[in-house]
Amino acid sequence: MPRHHEEPFDRFQQYYIPQEEITMTTSESFRKFIWNHKEKEFCGRDAASWSKIGIFYTVFYGCLAALVAVCMWVFFQTLDPRIPKWKLDQSLIGTNPGLGFRPLPPDDNVESTLIWYRGTDKENFKHWTESLNEFLEVYKTPGLTPGRGQNIYNCDYTSPPPAGQVCDVDIKNWAPCTQENNYNYHRSAPCIFLKLNKIYGWIPEFYNESDKLPDKMPNELKEHIKGIEKTERPALNTIWVSCEGENPADIENIGPVKYYPRRGFPGYFYPFENSEGYLSPLVAVHFERPVRGIIINVECKAWAHNIKHDRADRIGSVHFELMID
Repeated sequence: MPRHHEEPFDRFQQYYIPQEEITMTTSESFRKFIWNHKEKEFCGRDAASWSKIGIFYTVFYGCLAALVAVCMWVFFQTLDPRIPKWKLDQSLIGTNPGLGFRPLPPDDNVESTLIWYRGTDKENFKHWTESLNEFLEVYKTPGLTPGRGQNIYNCDYTSPPPAGQVCDVDIKNWAPCTQENNYNYHRSAPCIFLKLNKIYGWIPEFYNESDKLPDKMPNELKEHIKGIEKTERPALNTIWVSCEGENPADIENIGPVKYYPRRGFPGYFYPFENSEGYLSPLVAVHFERPVRGIIINVECKAWAHNIKHDRADRIGSVHFELMID
């Protein structure tokens, strides 16, 4: 006998399922879940329940967003938009700048370093000249570089740029390596442009004494430095550049090489401090008479006491191939 305060156990009532729900199809059950007009429920919840859960998640995500915003604000207070937090030896880039070249092969052949074209076919070498036009556009149009204009200074070895100003890079008179001359591609004697990668605060240690040049430096460059030492000593503060064939056969086929506007990157462009309007100096390498119809492996190096060279890792140098049909 059940106690007077207990309700009798009704097994039928415990497991009773309305006949209406038994006969429901899947689509009807889904529609009822979306909107139950009897209970006034949407997706299983009535208006009061949805209001409570909506308020909870609004407050929860609002507090979470505010916490993230405060953390980001504190983090950015420790950063300078122009000065990296980790510099030189402490940075991932390190202290050994790399050397880059332009023009680059097409995007669909991005892993290649081969510059290959027919000098007699303008449409064939069009990619290379247009690529150089695009690369050099910022040097020709000051407005394309933010802040470049009033702060441009005509630097020289005896007059480095004052604080807040940057050196000009005038590429208009680098004949034959000019846009008007198709960078000499139409004459099967192309120009390749070199640039040194930027490392904040890096100061080059120049080879500015002819009796302290490294043994591995090309003899032709050594003679050039000796000549500069006699005629223009301030210009010895230059990061020198050499381009030559990698192998004996390449050395034989590469032909004479000239450099514009000078054989290296002037020291007054350094150190790089991310000044507004700064543009990296360039060296145009003119291959005057490369042998046609054969691949020539070219290696260009930048020379300073604190630039190390490693052919395997391409440290301090750049490699590309040249083939002219």
